[in-house]
Amino acid sequence: MNQTHSQQIIAGHITVQLRQATTFNGVLRDSLTLRAPLVRDIRNAQRLTSDETEREMQLFASLAEVSVAELEGMAWRDYRRLQEAYFRLAADDDTGAGPTAPIAATAG
Repeated sequence: MNQTHSQQIIAGHITVQLRQATTFNGVLRDSLTLRAPLVRDIRNAQRLTSDETEREMQLFASLAEVSVAELEGMAWRDYRRLQEAYFRLAADDDTGAGPTAPIAATAG
């Protein structure tokens, strides 16, 4: 596997190697770490907006402890890596359903 695509889940966190260094919280970084979402994180993102794209941005910003504006400043290919990492992290359970499945099922 290519080093730039390596992602490893460790203690409920996943680190994404960025192809283009980006400034987060005033520091130029070549990686970004997401923590596993809590139900609270998903509910908070749902409360903020009904727009699916904005909700995802709010959730990722919370999990990475960065601002939405900083995520918007990322290269698209790196944001796609962040999405892939989130779905890998979210699906890393015994059922494979991920933490958002029960919430989506009860929302409808």
